[in-house]
Amino acid sequence: MTITKLQRTVVDALEDIKAQDIRVFNTTGLSDLFDRVVLASATSNRQTRSLANHVKEKAKEKGFPVVSTEGEDSGEWVLVDLGDMIVHIMQPAIRSYYNLEELWGAKPVNVKLGSDSAGGRKTAPSARAKPPGAVKAPDAKKATPVKKAAATPRRKAGSKAGTQARPTITTLRRVRTAKA
Repeated sequence: MTITKLQRTVVDALEDIKAQDIRVFNTTGLSDLFDRVVLASATSNRQTRSLANHVKEKAKEKGFPVVSTEGEDSGEWVLVDLGDMIVHIMQPAIRSYYNLEELWGAKPVNVKLGSDSAGGRKTAPSARAKPPGAVKAPDAKKATPVKKAAATPRRKAGSKAGTQARPTITTLRRVRTAKA
């Protein structure tokens, strides 16, 4: 069995359950433990667990060994160890925090992803490419200052504005001292 067949099996399994932002990295020069790292995002704990289970099932169907799985308890980050390939399935907040693309992203692998509206297949962007629709950040010199919201004036207790305003601290102190 070749690494490209395993890679195709994993990417197809992730696409079946609608994984987002799938990236594949060649790690042969970085680690002797595995040849590929796959990163994918999921929108919920349930989807993260479902993606991991689907990857395991598809790998077993094709005859690839599943060494272990970690993180299924919380579902925020599930790691599937397939021997020659490690699959990280994370929620977007966890993925952006740990930024594994920076660690493993030296050699991105272009893989064919699901078909687009034109009927062809689209290629995953490299790790350094901007996502579609990304807007260039404005220069610091050209940035406009953020306007602060105008402070709303407090109404006095007992005003006739339809609803009674919250009492101020001084009013509460007067009430407490009068009761004592």
